[in-house]
Amino acid sequence: MRVWIDLTNTAHVLVLRPLIDLLEADGHDVELTARPLSHTVELLDDWGHRYTLIGRHGGSGRLRKASAAASRVPQLLAFARGRRFDAALAHGSTDLPPACRILRIPSTTMFDYEWAALQHHANCRLANRVLVPDAIPAERLARFGARPPKLVRYPGLKEEYYLADFEPDPGVPEALGLRHDAPLALIRTAPSYALYLGGAESALLPQVLAQLAEGGAETVVLARTDEQRSAVRALGVPRVVVPDRAVDGRSLVALADLLVSAGGTMNREAAVLGTPVWSIFEGRLGAVDEQLAREGRLRFLHDPAELSVVRKPEGAWRGRVRRDPRQLLRLALPWIR
Repeated sequence: MRVWIDLTNTAHVLVLRPLIDLLEADGHDVELTARPLSHTVELLDDWGHRYTLIGRHGGSGRLRKASAAASRVPQLLAFARGRRFDAALAHGSTDLPPACRILRIPSTTMFDYEWAALQHHANCRLANRVLVPDAIPAERLARFGARPPKLVRYPGLKEEYYLADFEPDPGVPEALGLRHDAPLALIRTAPSYALYLGGAESALLPQVLAQLAEGGAETVVLARTDEQRSAVRALGVPRVVVPDRAVDGRSLVALADLLVSAGGTMNREAAVLGTPVWSIFEGRLGAVDEQLAREGRLRFLHDPAELSVVRKPEGAWRGRVRRDPRQLLRLALPWIR
């Protein structure tokens, strides 16, 4: 069968790669389309899988997002016509569901943050299937038109599936020029282009960097844009590394002694891999993070002095929950045989 996967953000490459690998191992023909945003294209290039680059990101404003979507959907339609796709899948793409509805291709939309309302009002109604973690109460999604049987919930976190066979690369910190005799701190900047954050950046970041430096940590800042990289470097905080391009973030999360992140996926990776994580996320709290907070696997940072710069137990990532990606694939694409 022929399957279409649309990748519109960095995390989507990581989330969907195991499912793509399974589909291809089973003999299915998978074609990828991608939108250039953050490190999406870099991760695809590092992977080496063939893809077609389509469209652009519109920024954080509603009008610019709408304009970008209005131009990308026709491009997706032009790409897909005549390719005879049997099914399609995306994690958060706002462009794939309308294209698939027009072309009558069965499609599934996945997500694990329920408060991106504008996105979900469209995607949940246009897609044939809505797949979310079971931490999200069904009643939070009903207003988007996502109700059973269209709504399907999977057990656990998406990170427990795509990290199931993951082994961190111990050479990643050294490749970044880091020493082995200091605690390793990792920071993920905010997705300032996300509509649900209104383009906000955390005012805590400069204070966090200073606190970590004072505590003797070496800090890697994984910035999403060139503007963010320049801003962090301009602070002049010692022992701070800001990579110019995508790096093996999963290995850094697994090997770090702590993570401070304004994102979502990397926070959950840390929670799964046993790395202490503090969130400085500025949006409305989703059900997945509510659950992790109740379990003590996610904390919220209000004062940088709360950060504890100490070594965590070695190999903490080995004790994580591992779930079978094939189970997720069966729920995501029931049309595939």
